[in-house]
Amino acid sequence: MPITFRKSLRLLPGVRLNINRHSWSITLGGKNGPRHTVSSTGRRTTSADLPGPFGWRTTHIRRNRED
Repeated sequence: MPITFRKSLRLLPGVRLNINRHSWSITLGGKNGPRHTVSSTGRRTTSADLPGPFGWRTTHIRRNRED
């Protein structure tokens, strides 16, 4: 079993700093309702919990352009 590292720190109400072995991210929003996450790897995720067993999520990944 691999060893993993993950830490989540609450900076302000509704703002979290998430740190793992490969990157970090900032999450804005609470446990219920919409959330927006921006990662150091370029990933941006917007998600929301909907009533019942439903949820909604969209993810955009920054592509590296080589000129």
